Amino acid sequence: MTHPADPDSSPPESAASPPLLNTFPIVGIGASAGGLEALEQFLKPVPKDCGMAFVIVQHLDPTHQGVMPELLQRSAKMPVLQVTDGMKVQPNCIYVIPPNKDMSLLHDVLYLFAPTTPRGLRLPIDFFFRSLAEDQRERSIGIILSGMGSDGALGLRAIKEKAGMTLVQEPTTAKFDGMPRSAINAELADIVAPAEELYKRLAAYLQHLPLIPRAEPMLKERDQSGLDKIVILLRAHTGHDFSQYKKSTLYRRIERRMGLHQFDKIAHYVRYLQENPQERELLFKELLIGVTNFFRDPPAWAQLQEQVIPALLANYPAGGQLRAWAAGCSTGEEAYSLAMAFKEALATLNSPPSFSLQIFATDLDRDAIAKARQGVYPENIGADVSPERLRRFFIKEESGGYRIGKEIREMVTLAPQNVIMDPPFTKLDLLICRNLLIYLTAELQKKLLALFHYSLNPGGVLFLGSAETIGNSPGLFTSIDGKWRFYRREGSKSHPAPTDFPNTFTSPLLSAPAEAQAIKSQPTLQMRIDQLLLQRYTPAAVLTNPQGDILYINGRTGKYLEPAAGQANWNLFSMAREGLHHSLPGLFQQALNPAADAIVTRRGLRVKTNGDFQTVDVTVQALTDPAELRGMLLVIFNDMATPPGKRGKTAKAPVANADLVQLEQEAQQLREALQATHEEMQTSQEELKSANEELQSTNEELQSTNEELTTSKEEMQSLNEELQTVNAELQSKVDDLSRANNDMKNLLNSTDIATLFLDDDLRVRRFTIEASKLIKLIPGDVGRPITDIASDLLYPALAADVADVLRTLVFVEKPLATQDGRWFTVRVMPYRTLDNRIDGVVLTFINITAAKMLELELRQAQEELNKLLANQSDTLAQSNAALKAERDG
Repeated sequence: MTHPADPDSSPPESAASPPLLNTFPIVGIGASAGGLEALEQFLKPVPKDCGMAFVIVQHLDPTHQGVMPELLQRSAKMPVLQVTDGMKVQPNCIYVIPPNKDMSLLHDVLYLFAPTTPRGLRLPIDFFFRSLAEDQRERSIGIILSGMGSDGALGLRAIKEKAGMTLVQEPTTAKFDGMPRSAINAELADIVAPAEELYKRLAAYLQHLPLIPRAEPMLKERDQSGLDKIVILLRAHTGHDFSQYKKSTLYRRIERRMGLHQFDKIAHYVRYLQENPQERELLFKELLIGVTNFFRDPPAWAQLQEQVIPALLANYPAGGQLRAWAAGCSTGEEAYSLAMAFKEALATLNSPPSFSLQIFATDLDRDAIAKARQGVYPENIGADVSPERLRRFFIKEESGGYRIGKEIREMVTLAPQNVIMDPPFTKLDLLICRNLLIYLTAELQKKLLALFHYSLNPGGVLFLGSAETIGNSPGLFTSIDGKWRFYRREGSKSHPAPTDFPNTFTSPLLSAPAEAQAIKSQPTLQMRIDQLLLQRYTPAAVLTNPQGDILYINGRTGKYLEPAAGQANWNLFSMAREGLHHSLPGLFQQALNPAADAIVTRRGLRVKTNGDFQTVDVTVQALTDPAELRGMLLVIFNDMATPPGKRGKTAKAPVANADLVQLEQEAQQLREALQATHEEMQTSQEELKSANEELQSTNEELQSTNEELTTSKEEMQSLNEELQTVNAELQSKVDDLSRANNDMKNLLNSTDIATLFLDDDLRVRRFTIEASKLIKLIPGDVGRPITDIASDLLYPALAADVADVLRTLVFVEKPLATQDGRWFTVRVMPYRTLDNRIDGVVLTFINITAAKMLELELRQAQEELNKLLANQSDTLAQSNAALKAERDG
């Protein structure tokens, strides 16, 4: 039989993926607005040989070429590379997503995708973090830095689900605290610290984790003792018992908390738990693993909406109310998804009847239930919920995010509940329990499946997670066609309740096995067995499953079976009396062997009963008909007359002869058991031989794959060299541009000419020191309109002159005065780019105050000279007139 997969393993669809081969952590970093400064602060203390790889995902302008690698290289000690499609991740490197791309990770290789959502609705950080969680599982690490919105929160949920590590920048140190606060409010942050301290905290955490994760933690005796003590502390603190959780899941989660607090030994962590109630609460939250999202596994929900719900409605009277239970609903996404799917399925019917659906949603975490009752979710649920559903079923909040609409909210009843300890909901048509059973032991899974069988109506549907099955509970459910885990309840309408609703499940053997409950739920089953026994046999008999668990008893079997001492056990092998317990396992093996006869009989067995011996013939038959009994075994006990010489108390022969007969019988049983073991060993050898051939074939395939990987490695090395060359060229160009910029700045300042650069909207682009003396400019004025800045110039026609220059492309030059009496010649010229495009204007102001003063002095001297000449002319005229008068007189 198959058992539910461990939560730390991949689901079935990815089970064929190769194991993790790298031995270095891959750290995903998400940032948005204000992220450059935060990234520089984070990368500055990272050494070049840190042994990690950093993959940076940032919201970039899709219309511009990415320069983030060049900018980060200034503060990073490791090479910074812009990702190309199919790039292999290497340690001690930083990878940056290119603009207008989504990025994913598979087997340590980065792949690029064209975005499918319109600009403004993209969530590239969530997209990458989810793939990082699937690829690296418990070794995945996600970091959220400065940014607006809530991108990254859903990705951190996926990382937490895989027991990965999450770090978030302290919101008060971020330029934009939207993304950090969204992660913290969702309780997804393991470590919160300023950006410059995050690497130190990350390195300390990694030092206390194993380099290569173990498939199944092997607990030493003292570790097992520490684990039991932690379970006791949690039970005392929360009232919930985690002893029936899988040990591997418990230990990995505890090991993760130990790494966060830098504990090397579990005993030290136990002491820390004793002294810190807050840590007990955090560990409790950690073990709850409250990770979910809307319409998880969309194809499964499509099958639910298109096949399962219409089938349930077809068998339901019009106007009726269907009942559903979402067990382990976390923050309510799954319950609300069911309500939306029901509404949409109802709308697709040709003539929608007046059906309604009542959903009971429960979870162990009271905080999660409180959030589900609020029904408010962040904006990034748009990654899982279509725009049409957002418009129809949600209300946009003014503060950001979405609220569940009243129509959907009223369909869901939320309540805290422990599905293991509390009585279940009953008379259900649909029961959803996804990704809960995988965290529980096989015994508890078996118990819960019997409980779910009791809760559902006949024909009701059980919806499990992609990594879960009904396992070792046959006869309770049958699989519905399709890839996803939908099961229909089997059984009659009148089914009994489970044996009890205990406050703890101390042992699966304290109550009848699940198969027994399945048989009891069918009133005709006893009739069928009685009819079969009457037709073929009359002696005492028991019905069992292949493991020997007793499902039904006919007649008096006390002479052959007795309860074993200790905990109650309904297993045939444990209850068999002396003389039977050695023979029954071999009989079962022979009866279950498909190549042998399904009916096996062992004659003349001597069973010790109340101090005497009874000779018994035992027959074991593997049942194939009727269908309800297929796969079960019938064990029949036939009493035989004991020869007088073999009776224990009344035997007249010597006691030694009786002992000899018993020894011969036991020797014969041992020979038969040895023969059965020999046959089983031969079968195992054949299977091993076949497996060896398959391994040889697999080895050849791996060798071929290794050759291909070697070739790919060489190609990647060549590509890496090319990228390094391009990076060096770009760095050289950046250096040249920096030198040219410095040269231009010094040139402009050395001319002592005030120069001002404006764009088409009269906004300041650049200015020289001399310009700041003329116009009240400071570095912060870049981008402001020049007309809003105070100036000493008497230049009201500035805007008009700039408009004329941009229109006519002819420069304007004129003298201007200032308020303090200085004079400047202003020249307004168009700003022409290298590609001959006009992009603003350039204004130069040449100080002509000295020339103006000289001109004024010259004008004044000329005026004085003119006056002097005028006076001299008058005097000369008078003199001439006097001389003429004298001459005439």
